[in-house]
Order: sequence, then structure tokens, then C-alpha cells
Amino acid sequence: MYNLILFDDPALRGNLLPFTFTRPVADIRVGILTIAEKWERKLHTTTGYFTQDYLREKYTFKNAPALFINGALCPNDDLVEAIKNLESGQALWQDQTLLAAHIEDPEEFSVDAAKGQQSVQFAGDFTLISKNWHIFQHNAAEIRVDFNLITHNRISEGINDHHTICYNEENIFVEEGAKIRAAVLNAEDGPIYIGKNASIQEGSLIKGPFALCEGSTVNMGAKMRGDTTVGPHSKIGGEVSNSVIFGFSNKGHDGFMGNSVIGEWCNIGADTNTSNLKNNYAPVKLWEYTRGGFANTGLQFCGLMMADHAKCGINTMFNTGTVVGVGANIFGDGFPRNFVPSFAWGGASGFSTFQFRKFEEVAEKVMERRGLVFDETEKSILQKVYELTKTYRIWDKGV
Repeated sequence: MYNLILFDDPALRGNLLPFTFTRPVADIRVGILTIAEKWERKLHTTTGYFTQDYLREKYTFKNAPALFINGALCPNDDLVEAIKNLESGQALWQDQTLLAAHIEDPEEFSVDAAKGQQSVQFAGDFTLISKNWHIFQHNAAEIRVDFNLITHNRISEGINDHHTICYNEENIFVEEGAKIRAAVLNAEDGPIYIGKNASIQEGSLIKGPFALCEGSTVNMGAKMRGDTTVGPHSKIGGEVSNSVIFGFSNKGHDGFMGNSVIGEWCNIGADTNTSNLKNNYAPVKLWEYTRGGFANTGLQFCGLMMADHAKCGINTMFNTGTVVGVGANIFGDGFPRNFVPSFAWGGASGFSTFQFRKFEEVAEKVMERRGLVFDETEKSILQKVYELTKTYRIWDKGV
């Protein structure tokens, strides 16, 4: 049994904003599972988090000798073996990236402190989620890895609906309580995972790799084009390609979304469309908080990055490579700017600030609908994010 702590690498965390404003890096979902859940299953233990001070009341760790693992690192067998073989006082590196360290006193941990430990070099391959677009870029491969991890030596509940058509059904796994009606599921190009108590409604077209997590719904007539994950307790509809929804979010209506990442507690209005390809086919530039400006992703396809608690109204049009911050509320005609700061209120015609007391009212109602409470811990985190992101709300300057 290991005391396992997943740490935020300071060199990487900023690149994963705005998603890491409200969570440690390891709480990012890529594939079927979050990065933390992958390590828990691989090492058969629970995890703690070494993260920003304002997140620690929610994301805690046990103060005991521990294996510290880079929270942006997705596990594979070679990595797991190398990390398990670390002795106290040793650190595992590849070039300048700290992969793991065996630490006696977690309170003393830092990447700089690990440089003073005995260095062990790792020569193998691994997947490191160090940019926002890596989440969708690596999603298909991680669905395959997680599918094998979750379903190993288990038997699917199967599909007993005579009006549902399956291709390569042995590559489809259905958990207890899931309901599938008059759909087409094609797992010839990759696995399809249907979580506990999930629902696939009539007329849905689903192509693997695809994951529908616990309690989530694919609405009638939806087209899921593959390489897509719908996190727990979410609703999905319309046409979706190579996208990841972390959980507790809705895109329930028609409209296209491709090469996108959506956080938790988001709502995307009916007929919202996301461009994922520029008209001139040029590489997409995306806002990076660490640069304070736009950076070239090198990708031809890149859509929407929407952080937790963000919302958009009906018929919203998002341009290629748009980043939307925490708690933003977007509405109106035209294309909003490619970078929408946290707690922005408005659209193409301009923004004002979504005042925190008003935001609280919405968050309370949204979470109450799912039987959850917007408690003081959540409020404290989001209040801190509100303060941290004030500088980006340029319309407030001088007020």
C-alpha cells in the first residue's frame, strides 16, 4: 500500500488554465477516467493532491511518507514499475521533467527539493498532459487504455434492445443500470464504454472510441463521431467530435462541437456551434495564461476550451480556438472574442462583470438540481478565482 500524492508541476499547471483554476492537474479527465483515478486503479490505493493553497481544503493529502507523482502524467506499465521501484530519497526524471519522487516528509516537497535527491532516469515513453489541447488530442488513446483497465476480467451487462444495432459488440462494454434504445453503436474503430445508469436515447449514432460515464445521457438523434468522452452526470446532443466533457455539464441540443474541452457545471445553449477549423486552414492559436497572449498550437483542428461554471445562450457561435474562463456567461449574436475572461457577462457587443453574488445564486441553483450543495468550500475556491482573474477583466480597470 502506497501513500500516493499527485503534485501540480509549476512548469505545467499554468499551461492548463483555466481548467486548473478550480482543480489540481490530476483531477483533469482524459479518456474515461481522471488522471488521479487512473493512478488509483494502477496502484490500488487512493490519492492525495499537492496543489495550490486555496484548493487544499477540498483536495487534501495525508502527511506521511509518500510517492509523489506528477499530476499531468498518465500511467503506463513501464512507468508504474519504475515508480514502484523508487526507494526513499530517490526521484525519477526524464530530462528536466520530474516524474515522481519518494519523499519522507510531504510538507517539505517541491520540484526544487527533488533535485537534491538521488536521480533515476526514465528512458521510456509516456503521455504528459501539459497543454489544454492535449486533453482532446490524447483522448482516443486514453479511452482505449482506460477501457482495458476498467473492463479487465469483467463481463458486460450487454445490450438487450432488439432495435439497437451494434458493430463489433465485443468491443462495447455496458455497466449495470445503463439503458440503450434504438441506437447505432459502431465499435469497429475503437471501444465504446457505457457507464452505470447511463442512457442512450432513440436514434443516437455513436462511433468509438467513445465513453459515456455514470449517470449521463445521449439525447435523441445525437451524432457522436468518436474520440469523445462525456463525463458523469452530463447530457449530450447534436453533433460532437473528439471532445471531452469533465462532468456535470450539458450540451443537450443540436449544434456542432469539435476538438473541444468542457469543464464541470457548464451549460451550452441550443444550436450553439463551435468552429474547429479556420477558413484558411492555418494552425490555430489559443490563449495561454502563462504568456498573457495567444500561442500557436500547431493544430489544424482546435475548438472551444470552456472552464467550470461557464454558460452560453442559444445560437452562440464560437470561433476557432476560443478560451472561456470560469463562471463566464456568454450570449447575443455575433462571434465573441477568442479569449473570454472568467466571470465575464456579455458577448460580441461587449462585456461587463458577472458580479460574484449573482454568480453564487446561479451556482446554488445549478448544483441543487443535481442534489449537491454549493458549500463554503466551493464558494471559497471560486471567490479566490474571482480575485485572481480580476486583471483579465479589462473593462473594470480604473473603476
